[in-house]
This record gives sequence, C-alpha cells and structure tokens, in this order.
Amino acid sequence: MRATSYLGDSVLPRGRKARAVLGSLCLADGARVPRGRLATMLWDRVPDFQGRASFRQAFRELIVAFGPLADDLISADRETIRLNTSLCWIDALAVLSPEANSPRSDLASLCKGELLEELDGLSASFDQWLLSERSQFTEQLRALLEEELKQAHRESSEASERADIARRLIRFDATHEGASRILMRALADMGERVQAVREYARLREELSRALDVEPSPETHALHEAIRTVGREDRSRNTEPLAPPQRRHKAPVPAAPRDRLRVGVLPFLAGGTPQEEAVALSLSQEIAAALARFRWFDVIAPMGLMRRNGPVPITDDPLRQNELNYVIDGALSSDGERYQISVRLLDLTRYATPVWSDRFELSEGEPHLVDEEVIARIVGQIDPVILFIEGQPKRREKIEATGLLLRAQPLLYTMEREKYEEAGRYIKQALDLEPNNAMACAWFAYWHLFYVGQGWPTNAGDTIAIVQEYALRAIKLDPDNAEALGIYAHVCAFAHKDFDAALHYFDRALRLNPNLAFIWALSAATYCYIGQPDVAFERLERYRQLAPFHPYFILLENVFGTAYLLKGEYEQAAIVGRRVVMANPQFVNGYKPLIAALGHLDRIEEAAPYVRTLLELEPNFTVQRFAQAYPLKKEIDRARYMEGLRLAGVPEG
Repeated sequence: MRATSYLGDSVLPRGRKARAVLGSLCLADGARVPRGRLATMLWDRVPDFQGRASFRQAFRELIVAFGPLADDLISADRETIRLNTSLCWIDALAVLSPEANSPRSDLASLCKGELLEELDGLSASFDQWLLSERSQFTEQLRALLEEELKQAHRESSEASERADIARRLIRFDATHEGASRILMRALADMGERVQAVREYARLREELSRALDVEPSPETHALHEAIRTVGREDRSRNTEPLAPPQRRHKAPVPAAPRDRLRVGVLPFLAGGTPQEEAVALSLSQEIAAALARFRWFDVIAPMGLMRRNGPVPITDDPLRQNELNYVIDGALSSDGERYQISVRLLDLTRYATPVWSDRFELSEGEPHLVDEEVIARIVGQIDPVILFIEGQPKRREKIEATGLLLRAQPLLYTMEREKYEEAGRYIKQALDLEPNNAMACAWFAYWHLFYVGQGWPTNAGDTIAIVQEYALRAIKLDPDNAEALGIYAHVCAFAHKDFDAALHYFDRALRLNPNLAFIWALSAATYCYIGQPDVAFERLERYRQLAPFHPYFILLENVFGTAYLLKGEYEQAAIVGRRVVMANPQFVNGYKPLIAALGHLDRIEEAAPYVRTLLELEPNFTVQRFAQAYPLKKEIDRARYMEGLRLAGVPEG
C-alpha cells in the first residue's frame, strides 16, 4: 500500500489499523462511512467504548500523516468520515472506472499482488470484509480485461496490438490460458514462432507450479500446430492459426450439473516417507470431512492421483472432473511439529486463490492426523465457498442449489425487501426441485425468522409452514446435518420442545461435527433452557471452526442473550450494540441489549433502541414477550422481562 502527495512525499500512516481505515475510505469511493462500522470491524473483540477510542487514535494518526492535505481530503462529523476521492487518484477505482482514460490493461499492470495485501489478520470482521472486496475487485477487473482482449480479437486488430493486450492480461493473471492462446497466435502471425513456443512453455510452468496441471488440450493442440507448421505455410496464410481438428469423435456434452464440485489434491510433503504418509493421510481426512457437507460433492485425493503413486496426475484431471474449487496444501516438519499450508482455489476464475491458512500439529504416529486441525480447515472452507457462491451473477445458469446459495447473503441482512427476495429465490429452488431436502430446510428456516421479525399477518399459519417443511427436509434426507439442525431450532424456538431440539442437535453434530452454523444455533437452545455456560462453549466452538464466517455478526446475538441470562449485563450491552449497528433491521438483536441496559439503569441510552424496536415491531410489549419467547426457567423469564420493563418497554 502506498499513498503520496502530488509532490511525491509519502502520506501513508505507519500503523496497520490507520492504513486499514484509509483503505476502507478509498474503496468507499467518496461515500460517507460510519465511524461505528469501522470501529466494530477493526476492533471486534473489545468493548464498544474501547473500540471507538482506538478508532479515534487511528483516525488521528491518519490526519497527522496527511498533514496540511487533511483539510481538503478528509471531511468528518460525529458519526461519519469521508475521503474526497475527486481530489485523489486511486488505482483500484481508476482501473474499474467506466471512464478509464488509459487502456484498462495498462492500468491493471499497476495493480499487482492482492488488494490491501499487507492488512490481513487485523480482525476477523476486517478479514471477512477484505475477502468480499478482493473477490469483487478481482472478478470485475478480470471481466473487463477479458472483454478488452475479446474486442481486439473480434476486430481483427494488428497482431502486435493483440499481443500487447494479451501480455497485459497475463501480467495480471499468469495462468490465463485464453490470453496465452491469443498471444501464441499473434506471435505466430508475426513470424515469431520460437517466441510462441516459449509462451507455451511459460504457461505450462506457471500451471504446474500453481496447480500441478497441464495446459488444456486446446492450448496443447495450438502449440503442436505452431511447432509443425513451416514458414512457407505461415507466409501463405495470413489468418490466425487454429488448432487442427481432432481425429477422434467429439465427446457427448455432459448434462447440466447443478451441484458444486470440490477436489482435494494430494498434499505435497518434504520428502521423507513419514512426511509423505502424513500429507496423504491429511488430504484424505480433509476430503472425508468435507463430504459431510451437503452443498457440494467432493472428489477425494485418490481420484486425482497417478495409479502408481501419490503424485498428482498431470493430464488435466481438474477439467476432467469438472471441479469448481480445489484444495491443495503442503506439509513440512522442523523435527518437532508439522507445518501445514492449505489453499482453496476457485477454478471458475482461472485457479484464483480465495482462502489460505497455516496450521500446526505435533508429530505423532505416521498415519495419525490431529482431528482438531481437520475440523479447523474444513470449518473455514465451507463458509468461504458459500459466501463466494452467494454473490450476484456468480453463475450464468441458476438452478436449485445456485438459487439457495444466492439467497444466503440476502437472508442474513434481515432487511425486509432483501429478506423477501431471498424467500423468492428459495421458493424458486423448491419449485424446481420439490424433493430437495436443502430447499425444504431453508424454506422452513426462512419462514421461522420471518415470524421472529413479526412480519406475517398470521403467525400461526406461518409456523404451520415451518413445521411442514422442516419435517419434510429430514424425511427426504435423514442424514442431512444442516436440515436436522434447522429442525432442532424449529422445535426449540417455535414449539418450545427443548428435549426434541437437543435430540436433533445431537444427531446433526454427530453427522457433521464441523458444521459451525449448527453449533451457533444449538447455543441458542442452551440459552433457552437456562444453561448459558454450555451456550458459551458451543459459541466458542463455532468461532474456532469459522473465525471468518460471513454472517457472524447476526449469529453473535446469541452471545448477548447468554451474557444477559448469566447476569453479565455490561458484556450483553457491548455485544448488543455491535449486533444492532451491523444489522439495524434485526428485531431480536434489540431485545437483549435493551434488557441489559434496563438492568444497568441506563434508561436514556436505552430509549432510542426502544423506539427503534417499537417501530420495527409495533405490538411488542413485555407481556407479549413473556408469551412468545422460549425460556424454560421462570427465573430467566423474570430477569429478561424486568430488564425490558426497566428500560421503558410497554407492559402490555
């Protein structure tokens, strides 16, 4: 990251948190950014007042770094700050701008590496924001560069022009086969056959190093054509070279496939037989654990190996298996512990890394792998895939699974318009596949939270829909851990049948102990039955499995309820403020916050939250809460009601 004045002097603050504030303002493109959002995102594990104080210090550091330019560049009030981007040139904005003055591929050459690559690990919330920004930036930039290249190719531009554009795209993505093929053809058209062959060798080396695969058959055929065609033939043919026709019969196109496919490559090892055995065992265990998730199919390492040994095959196995994602890794040892590096690559975007992490495990028996390490790896991979697949326009053709994935980010906003759009996606998925267990489960889940928001005109009829589809989901797929967990939550929240809820949560987590989302839901039930300490244990497990879960801030509301029921009102208020700041339309986020402030005798602070709650749920009263909220112990119900009453919620 760099920031310079118009005279070339550095104005970049030294602190990483101050740089993160600057990066966030830059990518906001001139919009006002709430101070509270930045404080919550960068200091998500400290009390609210402490986060705001730390933010003020980082903001002050930014102002000092800007010096006399700060008055023109930064505008701030008590609630928001803004960077005047009309007075700045920002590379990440310029390269995506529709009014880009320079060729986009020229601008892209300035954007090397990852977006804000030095700012990883500041906080779980900021890491998740970074993941989202990087995914959007990379996809938009690649699409723009590809369109520029295609346009030049369609317009039969000069070979030198096509070569220049292709080289710029390759500088952005060294494994882009489409750009390499266009460059090879352009070089051949210019008579530079040796350079074209060298480009193929470069591409082959890059693919081997990044993913241990060979170029596609189309690229290989073009390479062979360039090698074998003589100079006399090229001089008589001014058209770009095309690969020779295959002599064998073309394969029958595969039927459209709705489900995602994730491959696990055999992990690389340092070279000793023991390390190779541990690496292979680790990759096999990861594949087995991922197979428990229902969103995708898993291709195990044995399907991506040579028949005579644990070396990844090189005849394009990833394309043969139609993989969407691939997991690869490497294992090394310092004599006492194993170090494991793991990556998740998005193959639909030319093997783009979308997640990586490092883990350690102690050296034990050669073929035994720490189950906790496996859990932490697969627990993080699942939400990353769901987050990426939930982005708009991720797939050209949306079928049942794609519709469900697209609904996820909309559902967790808790904004009524977006939430109802999510419901339409889920209903479309159900119409396409009435016997899809995941569609049934999420149809029930959607209706349950719809009731929780107080939106249906007849809550009884909606609860009946919840019950019907939750039961249908577990009947269609009795081993679907996610469906069982959702049904368990229905039992607890809608029917106050806590024994049934605990039974089905137990079944769900036996089937897939690495499903972080269900650990969080089960924690809510332990709050309902008056066991907040057990709820904290389950919430901590949720955090361990998915520290960067994209929808953590919504599920974090369970922390607030647990603190409230335990009598730790200050902590409940801290969590509650974070929840309502991040999800201001989430009705149930206000209730533990208001009750905690009531017990703390902070009536003035509680008043605006009470007003907002009554705007969102006009009929809410203490008595209605007592009738509807699923608390098993009378002492817990009385504690919650008294807090609401003290804060000024109407009695009934």
